[in-house]
Amino acid sequence: MAIEQADKDFFAEHGFIHVGPVLTAEKLRAAQAETDAIVQAARGVEENNEIYDLEASHTPQAPRVRRIKTPHLFFPVFEDLVRDPDITDPVAALIGEDIRLYGGKINIKAAGYGAPVEWHQDWAFYPHTNDDVLTVGILLDDMDADNGSLGIMPGSHKGPVFDHHSGGAFCGALDLDANALDFEQAALMGGKAGDMLIFHSRAVHGSPANRSNRQRRLLIWEMTAADAWPLAGLRDGYDEFQRWVIRGQGGLVPRLEDVPVRMPYPTAVHGGSIYENQRAMARQYFEHLGSAAGAD
Repeated sequence: MAIEQADKDFFAEHGFIHVGPVLTAEKLRAAQAETDAIVQAARGVEENNEIYDLEASHTPQAPRVRRIKTPHLFFPVFEDLVRDPDITDPVAALIGEDIRLYGGKINIKAAGYGAPVEWHQDWAFYPHTNDDVLTVGILLDDMDADNGSLGIMPGSHKGPVFDHHSGGAFCGALDLDANALDFEQAALMGGKAGDMLIFHSRAVHGSPANRSNRQRRLLIWEMTAADAWPLAGLRDGYDEFQRWVIRGQGGLVPRLEDVPVRMPYPTAVHGGSIYENQRAMARQYFEHLGSAAGAD
């Protein structure tokens, strides 16, 4: 899917772009089937681990998965997909030919109870030496306002890095009482299964719980220019850092730019995924549908 100059201009102004379909029907079916199999394999799993982040209402007998962590590390379908030129071509058009994968996950909003994600900026979790840092989302299901559509605040990528702390510790969400954002102005990112969304890591975004009878699965990759280096250090070591240059070449010279930074320390009271981090929020924006198994 080609990115035209008008698309680049829209991205520069608003901080996001809907690229359109990037997966063939065959690739989409393979990603969906693998995701289904991974979720079913959570039967018998009792708590969060290196693969699964579980809904609060999960039980080993009735698996409820809200996130599959770093699927590209464990499942070849997703490692192959992240290097697919049909996916990296639009990214290269925005941040250049040398691209590194910083991380990835599959966020799952199951029908009727899939958890919300409170308003936040991805940049707050992993500031880099420059902000050619993108969030790339591949829709594994149709996404609309009924099943927990992602909302993005247009133009927020050009503003400050908001405070993501509560009680003195990082919590992975905006303090609702310490900013003047009108979240009613968020743009809803609808689309069809197989479509791609790209947004800037500094863009404020969030999504409500899924109240519909349709699931909403979103494959998410954090992609950076290869000369953007994480300010918090190389969490998995140098060799792993360079292994995930998925297009072009890496190097040893970070590009330093004057970008706003607020470090994610002290670390979150509830460690692990963003869902756990956000438990420490003083006040939540979205309605959470309960923590008991079978809650509606």
